[in-house]
Amino acid sequence: MLEINGLCAGYGASDVLHNVSIAVERGSFHALIGANGAGKSTTMKALSGLLRPVRGSITFEGEDISRLPAARVVSRGLALVPEGRRVFGPMSVSENLQMGAFTALFPRRKGDLSERLEFVLATFPRLKERLQQIAGTLSGGEQQMLAIGRALMSGPRFLALDEPSMGLAPVIVEQVFAALKQLQRDGLTILVSEQNASITLAHADFGHVMESGVIALSGQASALRDDDRVREAYLGM
Repeated sequence: MLEINGLCAGYGASDVLHNVSIAVERGSFHALIGANGAGKSTTMKALSGLLRPVRGSITFEGEDISRLPAARVVSRGLALVPEGRRVFGPMSVSENLQMGAFTALFPRRKGDLSERLEFVLATFPRLKERLQQIAGTLSGGEQQMLAIGRALMSGPRFLALDEPSMGLAPVIVEQVFAALKQLQRDGLTILVSEQNASITLAHADFGHVMESGVIALSGQASALRDDDRVREAYLGM
């Protein structure tokens, strides 16, 4: 469904990513793990259209999206939940969710937004109780649920999440990953970029270990959990 081939990207004159290649199958759950500064967020920004690659290609469902702006990437069916959640703080929960549905304004994306909203609120019932609450007053976990819900309102087939566990209590992290696993069962393809390797590999089908802007290891998530290098470097074993 998604193919990243020979990707090089960075900021200014410095490349952060060096010949990164990842293939994500339709309906799968992939984990991109690595330490802070490894290049995970740069990868996510490049595939979502927030950062233009220097070299290489990103192909989504057979179409090269490497040069598309972020709004057009979303309209193709690939949505990003950014690091730090980035909810619209002064707006209500309901307004944030409506903002996520902006691509439905385009003729090619018209659909029943009430059905999308119903799906989001069924996935995260806590949001239903807080539809009129100002987003900036939500807890960190509620804001993460809102950020995911906002992305789901665009009707994506591929959901990318950058550091969804950041700043959250362990019990909330478990709830978020349980929701992501259910979204996979509902048919979404998922790619999660995370420093929390333990819980991410526990839920993922496949994993990729990023170090200094390159993919150092790739394979079945279960095999990576058993790999001595991964256990020592990322799992504290």
